Amino acid sequence: MNQNRNSFLFAFILVTSLFFLWAFLHNTNPILIPHLKKACQLSDTQSSFIDLAVYLGYFSIAIPAGLVMHKYGYKKGIIIGLCLYAAGALLFIPAASGRTFGLFLAALFILASGATFLETVANPYISILGPKETSEQRLNFAQSFNGVGAFVAPLIGGKFILSGVEHTKEELNQMAANGTLNAYLQSEADTVKIPYLIIAAVVVVVTIGFLLTKLPEVKESDSADAHTGFSLRVLRHSHVRWAVIAQFFYVGAQVGVGSFFIRFSKQVMDLGEKPASYLWGSIAMVGFMVGRFAGTFLMKFIKPQKLLLIYAIINILLLVIALNTHGKVAVYAVAAVPFFMSIMFPTIFALGIKELGEETKMASSLLVMAIVGGAMAPVLMGGISDYTGSMQKAYIIPLLCFIAVAWFAWKGYKIKQINVSS
Repeated sequence: MNQNRNSFLFAFILVTSLFFLWAFLHNTNPILIPHLKKACQLSDTQSSFIDLAVYLGYFSIAIPAGLVMHKYGYKKGIIIGLCLYAAGALLFIPAASGRTFGLFLAALFILASGATFLETVANPYISILGPKETSEQRLNFAQSFNGVGAFVAPLIGGKFILSGVEHTKEELNQMAANGTLNAYLQSEADTVKIPYLIIAAVVVVVTIGFLLTKLPEVKESDSADAHTGFSLRVLRHSHVRWAVIAQFFYVGAQVGVGSFFIRFSKQVMDLGEKPASYLWGSIAMVGFMVGRFAGTFLMKFIKPQKLLLIYAIINILLLVIALNTHGKVAVYAVAAVPFFMSIMFPTIFALGIKELGEETKMASSLLVMAIVGGAMAPVLMGGISDYTGSMQKAYIIPLLCFIAVAWFAWKGYKIKQINVSS
């Protein structure tokens, strides 16, 4: 009995380490967007394709990842995910050498495909690795280490990827005239090589760790419809449908708020890229990390869906402030949003897969597919910014997304009895 408990605890610790990896992927995007915009000379809309590549990877790979997990188990899904993650990181080196934006996007797509496998496996695995009554708390605790990655990524990216050199259009035209522009742009692109080489090496080490470890293969139960297994019929459960919708909009909000924070800060406060990246990492993402731990604690006293509703309303109010003020007030209003975003993904996820038994794996795949919302919101925001000349106005998009999250927390999470023959 003691040995079984220890094996479950070790599995929990090992799988929890994966949450850091995909957090690192997502939270380097706010660094890569302004960096590659500069190095590859992109518009706001074009730079939003960085998020598009990542979240299209999630959308297209989630179902295959779920099928692998359903057929071969959790461990094989993790190994495949880690291998794809390392391959995508290594592809950054030739992409930087050729300063080829398309190759950067391909690298991000492969990285995201690996992260999709990891998320599709790790979220439900953690959720069912213990009593179902505490699944939301357990998943929020594991996702707290996702918060650690969210905090570390922009700080590392800001220090080792961003140069802090920001030329005006006139200065760039002058550099083009005297023949120094290409050398400058290449030096900017090259800064990603060493960080992504180190990332690939770390992931290889983690892969070896999983290969040498035996994970307990837990079984889902407690479902009258277990025979349905891996099927879209899981959408007959209304709480699954609403969770997928809520997750789509939540991830759109999360990605939109972070991806353009540096651009937003420049417009409303004239804050440089390095100070803005430091503010995002040291204030906003620390808030995100602390929020995860705090949320796990608060769920001992407040029902998860009620806390989710409160946090969604607070974020709506913060973005109203950000849209209607300037200077430090606007910037710090946006920087406060991640604290209240912190519990949203794991709470929506855990509420969405509740009481599904064997159908948990299919629901998990659909909830990971919903992450494609992170591709849509930045493109809309980039389009609004390019059309109006105001990145501030573009923040109406995440505000609308949080309204959808609030609806799920108010009504959509409820589990309704369905006809077994339906």
